[in-house]
Amino acid sequence: MKPSDLTKLRTLSSPTVHPDGRDAVFVVSRPDVDDNRYRADLWRLDLTEDDAEPHRLTRSTRDSAPAYSPDGSRLAFLRAGEDGPPQLHVMAADGGDARTLTDTALGVSSFAWSPDGTQIAYAARVPEEGRYGTDDDIKPDQEAPRLIEHSTYRADGLGYVLDRPSSIFLLDLSELGDADDEVPSSNRLTPGAGDDTAPVFLHGGSRVAFVASRDRRGAWTPDTLVSDVCSVDLRGRTFRRHTDGTSSVGGVHVGRDGTAVYGAADLGPSKQDFVARNAVLRRVDGPGVALTDAETDHLACPPVITADGRVLAALEHRGDTLVRDLSTDEVLLDGNVTVTGLASGADVVVAVAGTRASFSELFVGRPGEQLTQRTDFASHLTGTAAPLEPEELNATSGDGYPVHGWLVRPAKKARRKAGHPVVLMIHGGPYTQYSGNLFDEAQVLAGAGYAVVMANPRGGSGYGAAHGRAVKEAIGTVDVADLTALLDHALTLPGLDSGRVGVQGGSYGGLMTTWLVGHTDRFSAAISERAVNAWDSFAGTSDIGWFFADEYAGAYQHEQSPLTWADKITTPTLIIHSERDFRCPLEQGQRLFARLRRNGVPTKLLIFPGEGHELTRSGQPRHRMQRFEHILDWWGEHL
Repeated sequence: MKPSDLTKLRTLSSPTVHPDGRDAVFVVSRPDVDDNRYRADLWRLDLTEDDAEPHRLTRSTRDSAPAYSPDGSRLAFLRAGEDGPPQLHVMAADGGDARTLTDTALGVSSFAWSPDGTQIAYAARVPEEGRYGTDDDIKPDQEAPRLIEHSTYRADGLGYVLDRPSSIFLLDLSELGDADDEVPSSNRLTPGAGDDTAPVFLHGGSRVAFVASRDRRGAWTPDTLVSDVCSVDLRGRTFRRHTDGTSSVGGVHVGRDGTAVYGAADLGPSKQDFVARNAVLRRVDGPGVALTDAETDHLACPPVITADGRVLAALEHRGDTLVRDLSTDEVLLDGNVTVTGLASGADVVVAVAGTRASFSELFVGRPGEQLTQRTDFASHLTGTAAPLEPEELNATSGDGYPVHGWLVRPAKKARRKAGHPVVLMIHGGPYTQYSGNLFDEAQVLAGAGYAVVMANPRGGSGYGAAHGRAVKEAIGTVDVADLTALLDHALTLPGLDSGRVGVQGGSYGGLMTTWLVGHTDRFSAAISERAVNAWDSFAGTSDIGWFFADEYAGAYQHEQSPLTWADKITTPTLIIHSERDFRCPLEQGQRLFARLRRNGVPTKLLIFPGEGHELTRSGQPRHRMQRFEHILDWWGEHL
């Protein structure tokens, strides 16, 4: 795989299944480097024919989030124009022209059908008058100043949030006029400050539930990690909070039979201790029995409820994902997959999952059966850039702890007698995991001749919550030991050159990269990307800084800041950052660059305009390709 092969990637998402199980509709997106944007269309797969091929249902710029109406006659989805925000649309299930249902200033983020299909509830941000283009005479740099009085006032990928809260709206489809170009009116159910998100219908459609940080009276609670399942009636009245105000709720999920579950992560006595806290699934307004285990079960994506009330969950496990029926503990999908979406209709279950050979495909089956792959979107890539198979690695850390990870080698025809230079790649999070499934970062580096070692050290997910909490106030200890152990093991394998080893990582992986080169000179060069380098300034500049540093580094923020040890760095280091990264702000990279320059260390600072923290995953396609080119240039020079 080469940087230019980014255009051949096809990513599937947001599956929805027809209520009678006859077909599935999903989103297929692809990077368009020429126009420097992503193209996304709805596709359909007939599930009644085993040999059916998927076909494109819409041809627009950016279509997403499809959802069948309860009777299957209509399909609602979000559509965005070339430069406009996503708006709610609906069309006949068999296709045809789509009708626009909203014209919100900042677009719709999510929506849900009522059980009878006559109403749709949706979430949309409401801008303060005079901001965000609401007044044509006021340009962005002419807006009034913002008087900030809360810690949570910005979000990465979005910007300022207090002056554009997310509210819940109700749209009555029975009141649609005959004019297709007429946008119907909506009723705002939750006015006021604070974000209300992820609406669903509860209690047979008599109430609209959403996720919010509110007290029992409905007043917004700012600057808290606590969020609850809340609801109002269809007039926006009789507010109710369904959960106890102690946890962080991720969303509510409702089946066609009315079964509703939510995932909530315990935050400890402080209501702020989020580190490696797995969300536990429970039933809304039901017995408090947990459906998943807080220690072992880490949700990979939202669960799905089948027509007969079964709850299916995708759970991370040792670098992969399994789909489990929580009522029977039966595993429906396991082995070399990374599940990112689930859906169900009638007696059919579908999953979107990446594999060793594809970034994402559609898997189909029935409850009680194994799901099988039904699409082959990897064919766009494999014709010219066949996937390189990973090797599973197992090692033992210095204290006897087992360490797991992966090695991706160059193709056999590219093998070198002297051995390949090696790149140790470190994931972000830290509470996430590397899988052995197709990953563009590893494929591009291996395609250029490097052996890529990807470790899942303590601090990450997929190996239990205790594994993830091991780095709480202990960054730079057991995680370093685990990374070192797996790298040392990999370097004993044939075909790897232990004299040419680099290290690369982003976010937490960037932190670990800077930390490692500040404590050892074993690496020939390094790439530290969108890193946390200094907890003191991170706490005042990051959108999550007001709590994240306290929980991960605690009283050891000075000792566990890589910048504290930067004067010991002699390793050539490329620093990559984005201008609009509000998660790990640009100053984190600038401070490291200034220190290395002052000390005469070979270093460069690569800054991407207009990008945020998610550059490598959802940044402008042209920037993603250019980033790869700079990385290959750096490794080409130093390895």
